[in-house]
Amino acid sequence: MASHSRPPRSRVTVSRAACTLALASAASVSLFGETGYAQPRPTPAEAKARVEALYQQAEQATEQYNGAKQQADDAQAALGGLQDELARKTAALNATRDALGTVAAAQYRAGSLDPTLQLALSSAPGTYLEQAGMLDQLGNRQASALARLAAQQRDIEQTRAEAAGRVDALRAAQSRLAARKQTVQRTLAEAQALLAQLSPADRAAVGASDGPAGQAAANRSTLRPPLSATAGAPSARAAEAVAFAYRALGLPYVWGATGPNAYDCSGLTQAAWKAAGVSLPRTTYTQINAGARVPESELRPGDLVFFYSGVSHVGLYIGNGEMIHAPHPGAPVRIAPISQMPFAGATRPA
Repeated sequence: MASHSRPPRSRVTVSRAACTLALASAASVSLFGETGYAQPRPTPAEAKARVEALYQQAEQATEQYNGAKQQADDAQAALGGLQDELARKTAALNATRDALGTVAAAQYRAGSLDPTLQLALSSAPGTYLEQAGMLDQLGNRQASALARLAAQQRDIEQTRAEAAGRVDALRAAQSRLAARKQTVQRTLAEAQALLAQLSPADRAAVGASDGPAGQAAANRSTLRPPLSATAGAPSARAAEAVAFAYRALGLPYVWGATGPNAYDCSGLTQAAWKAAGVSLPRTTYTQINAGARVPESELRPGDLVFFYSGVSHVGLYIGNGEMIHAPHPGAPVRIAPISQMPFAGATRPA
């Protein structure tokens, strides 16, 4: 009697079904998350709060990057100076060797090459000359030259050791620099991805919260601060710093930039006071100690105003409760009220 039961499905059919189910499950996780539901798009207010937090994190990392870059630059400059110094000392050492070699050649031709001189020219004289009584075997002129040779060798070895230490410091600073750079780039990319989810109008609204847009000018030298800003400055240098900041209005924010065509926050304040003849350190953490502390109630144009508990942002005060600052990527140098961020302190460069 023929069986009426169904034949078992082939392994191929089962495998295809399993594959289809697995792909569907993966799509479900990708599109809807582990719970099976799509992540809700953030409201403009939620996006604004999150983007501001990300920009603050990026600015902290930027200032750390600036500090690491300064350390790397200083280490590179110090290493270059030591290398130049080592070259000069080596040239002097060779000159001393040449002078002794001339004496040795003359003695050799006369058949009276002093063994001490021969050893000094063929070995490490520093170790040899430490033995008592050796200099007494030479004439005063040769003894002086040998002593100078030994001292030069010791000096060169010390310089080489110092240069090696500078190389280690440079490598460590470069490692920190690379790590800070990755942090900044990752945080800014997250902020940009969040902004991309917003409509153009909502993105504009988030940007407008940074203060009025900076001025754009073909000739920035024509931008002038109001008389109230310069007249209220405590010094001619402070007035010049304010004037420089006004000329920078509208320039783009670029993290790590110090001008002349783009700035980050501490790069702008450093450049403004440099134009006034005052050298400020590179980061917000060091600029806050570059001058006399000023209470918020006694601010005057040109003062540096700092924000957040980590002192991660700085602007240049221009009077009437306002500052010029470089906010973050996408927001050019602009005027903003100092009340829009948590005030952390102020300083007045000399």
